[in-house]
Amino acid sequence: MTNPMAGYFSQTFYHKSILPMLAVTAALSFMARPSTKLELPMGFAKFRLVYLGVWTICVAADWLQGPYVYALYSAYGFSSHEIAELFVAGFGAALLCSCFVGSVADRFGRKKCCMAYCVLYIISCMTKHYKNYWILMLGRLTGGFATALLFSCFECWMVSEHTVRHAFSQDLLSYLFGIKFTVMYCVAILAGLLAQAGADMFSFKSYSEGSTFHTGGATVPFDISIVFLIVGLVLISLIWEENYGDSDRENSENAFNSLRETARLFFADKRFLCLSVLVACFEGSMYAFVFNWTPALASEEVPPPFGIIFALFMMACMSGASASTLASERWNSQQRLMGTCILSSISFVIASTTTSLQACFAAFLLFEFCVGAYFPSIGVVKSEIVPEAVRGTMYNIFRAPLNAVVVGLLLSHISWMTCFHICAGLLAAAFLATWTFQARAPQMVATESTPLKQV
Repeated sequence: MTNPMAGYFSQTFYHKSILPMLAVTAALSFMARPSTKLELPMGFAKFRLVYLGVWTICVAADWLQGPYVYALYSAYGFSSHEIAELFVAGFGAALLCSCFVGSVADRFGRKKCCMAYCVLYIISCMTKHYKNYWILMLGRLTGGFATALLFSCFECWMVSEHTVRHAFSQDLLSYLFGIKFTVMYCVAILAGLLAQAGADMFSFKSYSEGSTFHTGGATVPFDISIVFLIVGLVLISLIWEENYGDSDRENSENAFNSLRETARLFFADKRFLCLSVLVACFEGSMYAFVFNWTPALASEEVPPPFGIIFALFMMACMSGASASTLASERWNSQQRLMGTCILSSISFVIASTTTSLQACFAAFLLFEFCVGAYFPSIGVVKSEIVPEAVRGTMYNIFRAPLNAVVVGLLLSHISWMTCFHICAGLLAAAFLATWTFQARAPQMVATESTPLKQV
């Protein structure tokens, strides 16, 4: 009798990669696992469960959608340029929302904004059933707003509860962040596998002949996401307390002064320019990759299992974050960033020149490994050179050239191979910017107490 599990893991080279990648990820994650020697105070374990339990469900709803966004639009028959427009709309909506979501959450309540995340994302997932460009565009906009809420308001709520309501220590906050981002990667891996199982369970078809409403196939992960969002919405409403930010009427009056001071610092210290180039080139290449990996792996001979591929990407990303933590004892953050940029550039050269599907996929795994290593390292650099008084404004300035790179790459009528050639060049520029930054900066000792934290 044939073992069904053995048959599953031998279907394609993607399936054959699952167990080796899982073993490497588990080993690196165990060695870099977050820990604390502090005695946990009364109430901390309950608070950790209340926050991480809800956040895990809500972030799983986001990860479930990742593998099948491009695949669904492609199944509907939209052109590559139309899909790019939808992707840019979601990116732009998230960027726009991030400019004011902090002040809105501070004023009206972080809990309410977390609930708004669930509602907006439910609307976004519902639109995925319709083969209609403008309905899908509405979904991209609400999804972009929801993403901005997910990666800001949930963290703001947790930090306020931790430091204000419960008055737990800063060291325990770092420990909690470490657990949070470890859990995030684990959830992403499982979400990819669940999305794959759901998409394989039902065939993709229109509800009736001539109908724009579709079910099954690539729409199923979005339906599963709706279930997670409803559960998250109920839990937030029942077990979370509301909290607010500080009310400071002078904030709006000081906004112009903050922008002026930030601009002065940006042009006075060339390190900020180098950091801006690094962020724009690396993260711009990352967004281009998010858009292009699906068509790059398209094959009639080996149809890509998008959920499994996504799970493997997340394993590589988690491995990179763990490796960055382990390497921090020997190399500082700038040195790790230089290595990350070199390897990333090489990965895009391989992906854009090889004729082997396996080699292309391996190059993508290498890039995802670099993405995992990039975020902890860039987080340390930003935290050490950007003054606290202008941190938010400076980070937004960093995003301006990033936006230009993303829009330019996605809305240009270029093939994915050409796009990857450009990305290889951008990452070479990122290396030069990091090298220049390293030459100008004093030697800094990285202290990542939250090994898997992304900024």
